[in-house]
Amino acid sequence: MSEEHGVPSFHIDQVHHPEQDLIVGVLDDQARLPGVVRMRQWARDALAVLPGDTALDLGSGTGSEVVELARLVGERGRAVGVDPNPAMLSLAQERAGEVKTEFVEGSAYALPLPDASVDAVRCERVYQHLDDPAKATAEIARVLRPGGRVVLIDSDWATAVYHPGDPEIIGKLTQRMASTSPNRNSGRQLRGLLAGAGFVVDDIGSEAVIWEPDMVLPMYTMITERGVAEGIITEAQRDALIADIDRGVAAGDYHFSVTMFAVVAHKP
Repeated sequence: MSEEHGVPSFHIDQVHHPEQDLIVGVLDDQARLPGVVRMRQWARDALAVLPGDTALDLGSGTGSEVVELARLVGERGRAVGVDPNPAMLSLAQERAGEVKTEFVEGSAYALPLPDASVDAVRCERVYQHLDDPAKATAEIARVLRPGGRVVLIDSDWATAVYHPGDPEIIGKLTQRMASTSPNRNSGRQLRGLLAGAGFVVDDIGSEAVIWEPDMVLPMYTMITERGVAEGIITEAQRDALIADIDRGVAAGDYHFSVTMFAVVAHKP
C-alpha cells in the first residue's frame, strides 16, 4: 500500500492515517449517507452470503460490515475482518461486542488466511489506496474456494462533481490531489482486475454518492489551505472559492458527489 497520506478528506478511509479519531468520525458519517447505504445493501444481496459460510471483509475499518456478515453466516460460519491498522481493529472488536466476529491484522498483499478457505470476500474503498491492485486481487483469488464470490467496491474520483466554484481553481486543486493518490480512478478498473485474475464477472453496480455540506466543508478548507501552501492557488483564489461554497450552501445551491462502482464475480 502507499504510505502517502495526501489530503485527508480524499483519503479518509486510508489505513495508517495519523488522525485516527478523524478517520473514525468521517467513516461513521459516510456510512450513513444514503448512497453508501444503498450500495452496501446491493453488494450484500449480490454477494449472497449463506449460513455457515466463511466471509471476509478486506479493509474492515470500523467493523460495521463484518457485523453484517456475521449475521448472515450465523453461528456455524465465520465473519473475518482484515485491516493493517491495529488501532482500527481494536475499535472494530469493541464495537462488535458479543457478535461472533474475528478481526485480524494483515495486508491486502498477504492475507492471513489459508488457500481456498473463504466463501465470500467484500472489499470497499481499499483499491484506491493500493500501489499494486493486481497483487491484491490475486490474493483474494488465492484465499477463495472454487465457486467463491467476491464484491469489490471503490470510488472513481474522476467522476467527482463540485458545485459551486470556479472550474479553473477546482481543476488546479483536483489535479494536485490526483498526483498524491496511487489509484485514484480505481472504480473503473475493478472489472478488468477481476477478469485478469481469472474471475467470472457476474454483475456490476454503481451509485453516485452525494455528500452533505457539513462533511465537505472541512474537506474544502484543508484542500484550499494545502493549495495555497504549495503555491497551486493564491490566497485570493482560496478566499473566492470558499466564499462561493458558503453562498451556495446558504442558498441551497450546492452539490458534491463521487461515483462508487461495485463488481461481483466468482472463482471458477
